[in-house]
Amino acid sequence: MSESTLEPTQESQPTPKKKFRPNFKKFFLGLLALIVLIALGGLGGYQSAISARVDTEATAISQQVTEQYALALVDIASGNYGLARQRLEFIIENNPSFPDAQQKLAEVMVMSNIPTATVTPTMTPTVDLSGVEEIFQRAKQYIDIKDWPNALQNLDSLRRKDSSYRTAEVDGMYYFTLRNYGYDLIVKEGNLEGGMYELTLAERFGPLDSNSSGLREGARLYILGASFWDLDWKNAVFYFSQLYPAWPQLWDGTMTASERFRVASISYGNELFGQDQWCAASEQYQNAQTIGNLDPVTEKSAYQAYLKCAGPIETLPPTP
Repeated sequence: MSESTLEPTQESQPTPKKKFRPNFKKFFLGLLALIVLIALGGLGGYQSAISARVDTEATAISQQVTEQYALALVDIASGNYGLARQRLEFIIENNPSFPDAQQKLAEVMVMSNIPTATVTPTMTPTVDLSGVEEIFQRAKQYIDIKDWPNALQNLDSLRRKDSSYRTAEVDGMYYFTLRNYGYDLIVKEGNLEGGMYELTLAERFGPLDSNSSGLREGARLYILGASFWDLDWKNAVFYFSQLYPAWPQLWDGTMTASERFRVASISYGNELFGQDQWCAASEQYQNAQTIGNLDPVTEKSAYQAYLKCAGPIETLPPTP
């Protein structure tokens, strides 16, 4: 072999391997970008959760405010002005624009500053307080003829003269008189708040029967529904729709519960009609028609809402 074949050439020599140098700069930049993306995703989910929780809390507070207003009206009727003031202040704090809340609070503050006396029916000059038995018998006579105010007047006189006289019997007479007086005030006179007050007094002597207890709840619903009158027809319809099936003739001296439902349904239907919500408006008009007939103007609107809700109807050619 020649020497030229034995000598290694320059090309045949192995090339040295390059050392691997990790690019820490790119690695840290990528890691930082990943952390930022994760943080942004977490922030978005957190904000979404906060928004959902805020909406839930707002709904719960709105329901609480409505319930507290109804309870405040009951407290006012019962003379519990301190508790009514606390409820109204809670309402104004959470919803300053709640209907009539500011006005009711002003009324309560004025009424709470008026010195209160024992609430008793007006004494007649003919009442004789000479003997407790005579007063007792007179109270029974008034109860027999269903003259509740005079019966209460004599029972109060009896208790002032001798609080220990026939205690159990007198308590029973108080319960019977207050229960029936409250019932009559609501049903016959439309005095809802006065009737609720008398029924609440009767409850101090014994539990109310289901009829009078239901009537008191109906009066509460009536007052609550009427508080939205001309202000929020949707809520007015909501409360009177619950009331009128059980107590259609319940009234406040002006309108029965069924008539309130009819008028509120028409007014809410007109409101929806003006917003081009044809099907919802048609439903309200139909609700009103279950109670009574519509006036010509409302009947025309109801017909238009029905047609627009039903959509175009294919007409047949006239019969020759």
